Amino acid sequence: MTEHVIVERLGAVQLIRMNRPDKKNALTRAMYAKMSAALIDGDADPQIRVHTILGVPGAFSSGNDIADFMTYATGGELGREVIDFLLAIATTQKPIVSGVDGIAVGIGTTLNLHCDLTFATRRTVFRTPFVDLGLVPEAASSLIVPATIGRQQAFALLALGQGFSADRAKTAGLIYDVVDEDDLERDVFAAAEDIASKPAEALKIARDLLRGPREPVVARIREEVELFSERLRSDEARAAMAAFMNRKKN
Repeated sequence: MTEHVIVERLGAVQLIRMNRPDKKNALTRAMYAKMSAALIDGDADPQIRVHTILGVPGAFSSGNDIADFMTYATGGELGREVIDFLLAIATTQKPIVSGVDGIAVGIGTTLNLHCDLTFATRRTVFRTPFVDLGLVPEAASSLIVPATIGRQQAFALLALGQGFSADRAKTAGLIYDVVDEDDLERDVFAAAEDIASKPAEALKIARDLLRGPREPVVARIREEVELFSERLRSDEARAAMAAFMNRKKN
C-alpha cells in the first residue's frame, strides 16, 4: 500500500512505524489506510498482544500532509482514510504503546490520546495548530483533552495552539514518561513486552474499564469530522493554508 509505513511483527508485539523522513512523517491518505489496516489486522490476530507506534528520529509526525488538505479544501470532503484511521485507533481491542521523538503536530499529537502508554523524548514538542489553519480539533481531542488536563490547559493546547514540551505533557497527564532519545525505542518495546506478558482476559477487562465506553468517543470523532469538513470548505481555512504553503516556499 505504501512504503511510508512499515509494519512488523516482533513476537507478540506489532510495530507500526511511520517512515517518511523527508517530509517529517506528514501523513498521506495511503499512510492512514495502511495504519488502519495494521490496527484492524493486529486486533484480529490472536498472536498479537499489543500494538506499538513509532516515527523516525526527530519526527514522530508533522501532521496531515498539507497538500492533501489543500485537495480536501478544493473538493470539500475529508478523506475516508483519515476517518477510518481515527475510528480504528479509538476502538482498538488491544493496548497501544507509542514512542514520540521530536516533531508531533496535529494528528502527531492527538493519536497519542488513544494510546495506553506514550513515551516521549526531551526534544519533543506536542502542538495542535488547528485553529491557526482555520480548522477545529480532531480525533476526539475536544472531548479527551479537557477531561484529562482541564478546560483551560486544553484551550491553550487545542485553541491557542501552544506547544507542550514533553515535560509539560507528562505533568499534565497527556503522556506516560519522558526518556532520553537513545532509550526511546528500548523503553517502548520493554513496556510492550511487559503488557504482552499479562493475563490477556484480565488485561482487556482492566483496559476497558479504564478507557470507558467507546460510544461517546466515536460520536465526538464523527461530530468533529463533520465540522472539520465544513471548515475545510471555508474561505478562512483556504486562506490560512495558502499562507502556510507560501511560508514553506519562502
